[in-house]
Amino acid sequence: MSQTTAPAQPDVLAVAARRRMRFPAALRNPLAVTGTAIIVIWLLLALFAPMISPADPLAQDFDRLQPPSAAHLFGTDQLGRDVLSRVLDGARVSIILPLLLVVSSLFVGTIAGSIAGYFGKVADEVIMRIADLVFAFPTIILAMVIAASLGPSLTNAVIAMLIVSWPAYARVTRSLVVVASRSEYVVAGRLLGNSPFTSLGKDILPNIIAPVVVLATLDVGTAILLLAGLSFLGLGAVPPTPDWGAMVSDGVQNFSSWWISVFPGLAILTVVLAFNFLGDALRDGLDPRTADAVKGRAL
Repeated sequence: MSQTTAPAQPDVLAVAARRRMRFPAALRNPLAVTGTAIIVIWLLLALFAPMISPADPLAQDFDRLQPPSAAHLFGTDQLGRDVLSRVLDGARVSIILPLLLVVSSLFVGTIAGSIAGYFGKVADEVIMRIADLVFAFPTIILAMVIAASLGPSLTNAVIAMLIVSWPAYARVTRSLVVVASRSEYVVAGRLLGNSPFTSLGKDILPNIIAPVVVLATLDVGTAILLLAGLSFLGLGAVPPTPDWGAMVSDGVQNFSSWWISVFPGLAILTVVLAFNFLGDALRDGLDPRTADAVKGRAL
C-alpha cells in the first residue's frame, strides 16, 4: 500500500532570505539608478547649501523680479532675493522634513500595526478603528484642518502630516504580522519560551519589514507634495523661511515672472519622480511575480 506524502511547506526563513537577495538586482534597474542618483545629488545640495549658494537666501540685496541671467541663474523674486539660493536652501526643508516624517510614520505605524496584528482582540479593534477614522477623511483635507487648528508653522505641518500618514503603515504591518504569526518558526519559538515581544521583534518583524520599507520609499514623494501643498496654502513654512511650496505660491502672485514658481516646481518634480522611480524598482524587485524579470533586465 503506497503512502502519500504531504507537499513540503516552504521554509519561511529561506523565502525571506531570497527576498533580501533581490535588493541588489532591483537597485541595478535603470530607473532605480536614475532615481538614486537624483536623490543623492539633491541630498548633497541640501547638505552643502550654505556653502554653495551664490547669495544669502534671505537677503533682499538685488533688483526685484529680474529674469534668469548670468548674474542670477534662476532670477530674483518680488523682494529682490536670489531664487537659486532659495531653491538650494529650501531643499533642507522640503526634502529633509518629509524624510523625517516618513521615518516617524513608519516607526509609529509599524509599532501600532504589529501590536494590533499580534495581540488582536481589544488592541486590534482600538488601533484599527482609529486608523479607519483617519482614512475616512481625504488626506490633504484632514492635514489642512489639523495644521490650521494648530497654527501655521513647519512643526505643526509635520505633526498634521504624521497624524494622517501613520495608519497606512499600521494597516500593512498588521496584515503581514497576522500571516507571519501563524508560521511554524514563530509557533516553535513560542513553544521554546520566547515572550510575545521577543517573538515579535526577532522572528516576525525582520521578515516583514521589506514591503513596509518599499511603501515608505514610495510615500516620500507623497510627503514632499503634501508639505509643499500645506506651505503653498500658508499652513507650512512661515516667511521668510525658504520652502519650495511657499515659493510656488509666491510665483502665482507674480504670474508674469514665471521663474519664481517654475524652478521650485521643477525641484519638486525631480525629487518626487526620483523617489517614485526608486520605490517602483524596489517593489518590482521584491515581488516574486516580477523579481525574475527584473533580475534578467539587470544582468
